[in-house]
Amino acid sequence: MKQVAVLGATGSIGASALDVIARHPQRFRASVLAAHRKVDELVALCVRFKPDLAVIADAALEASLRDKLAAAGSSTRAAAGQAALAEAVSGDLCDSVVAAIVGAAGLESTLAAARAGKRLLLANKESVVMAGPLLLDAVRDGGGELIPVDSEHNAIFQCLPASQSNRGRPELGAAGVRRILLTASGGPFRGKKRADLAAITPDQACAHPKWSMGRKISVDSATLMNKGLEVIEAHWLFGATPAQIEVVVHPQSLVHSLVEYADGSVLAQLGNPDMRTALAHALAWPERIRAGVAPLDLVAAGSLQFEAPDRDTFRCLDLAYRALAAGGTAPTVLNAANEVAVAAFLEGSLPFLAIPELIEATLDAISAEPVAGIEHLLHVDLTARRTAQIKMQRGFC
Repeated sequence: MKQVAVLGATGSIGASALDVIARHPQRFRASVLAAHRKVDELVALCVRFKPDLAVIADAALEASLRDKLAAAGSSTRAAAGQAALAEAVSGDLCDSVVAAIVGAAGLESTLAAARAGKRLLLANKESVVMAGPLLLDAVRDGGGELIPVDSEHNAIFQCLPASQSNRGRPELGAAGVRRILLTASGGPFRGKKRADLAAITPDQACAHPKWSMGRKISVDSATLMNKGLEVIEAHWLFGATPAQIEVVVHPQSLVHSLVEYADGSVLAQLGNPDMRTALAHALAWPERIRAGVAPLDLVAAGSLQFEAPDRDTFRCLDLAYRALAAGGTAPTVLNAANEVAVAAFLEGSLPFLAIPELIEATLDAISAEPVAGIEHLLHVDLTARRTAQIKMQRGFC
C-alpha cells in the first residue's frame, strides 16, 4: 500500500487527491495531511482519513491543532512550520507526495520530497517556475519520480513516449517531438477587451467557467498568467525551448494539451475538466485506476474550438515568455510580483488591469542573475515582493 502525503489538503487539489485515495483504500493511504491555516478543516480530514501526522504551516496554530485533534478523539500527531513539513515528506511516513501548496510557500517542501526520492505529484507550479534546475537536480539525485499533476502538463506527460516520461526531463528532439501545445480555457473573460475589464471585481475573476479552483489560481487563469507559468514549467519539465511551446485557447477544456511530432502526428489527451483524472494517473502510474470522473461524451460536447490567445488584452502571457527568455532569477521575480499583485487585487487595493503593469514594473526594476542556490532564490523572491509592494504604494514609479 502506498503511503501518501497530501500537502495543501484543505484546498481544491487536496480534496480531489483525497477523493481518489478514498476510492482505493487497498492501494493508498493518506499518511500525512498538511494545511496552511485551516485548523478545523484539517482536523475534520484527520478524523476521516486517520493520518499519522497533521502539519499546520502557521506555527502559531500548532497548539490549537493539537488541542482540537485531542478533543475530536484523533490519534494523529500534530506538528507545525516549514521545517516540520520538510521533515514529514523526507522521512518514512510517506513514499508519495502530492505537492499542492499554493505559491512560493510550497518550494521548500517540494524540494525536500524530491531530495528524499519520493514519487512527487507536482501541482505546485511555482516550485518549477522559481527553481526548475534545482528541482530537477533534486529529483535526479534523490532517485525518485516527478509526475506533473497540472492537467496540461499531465496531458503532455501522457502524450510523450513511455520511455521518455519518467524521472525528469526528456529531450524533445530525441523523442521526435516538434512542439508542445498548451491549451488554455481563456478564463472568465475570454473575448473581452481592455475596456471591458476596467471595473472587474475579485468575484468575477474567480468565477471560472470550467474548473473549480482556489482564488489565487482562478485570478491567474483570468489574467492568463497561469498559462504563462505553465509555459515556464513546460520548459523545465520537458526540455522545450520557448519556441517549441505554443499556447492555444480551447474554451471547452476537454483537450488538456497536445504534443506534435516530427512526422506530423499530433497526440492529445482528452477528458472532462476534473483534476481527479490527472491525480489518479499520477498516483497509480504506470497503471490506470478509476478516478470517479464521468466518461467523456464527445457527441454531447458537439464541437471543439481553438483560437489564439489575445496577448494585447492579457499581457501576463508575454511577461512570462519574457522572464523565461531572460532566464536565471527572472522567473522568480515574475512569480513573486504576480503573487503580490494578485493578493492586492483580491483585497481590493489593485485594479485587475494593473496586475500586469505591476509585474512588468517589478521585472524592469530587478535584473536577472544566474541562480546560485535555494537561499539565493529565496532572497530574490523576498526582494521582488518588497519591490512590488513599494512600487504599488508609489503608483509604479
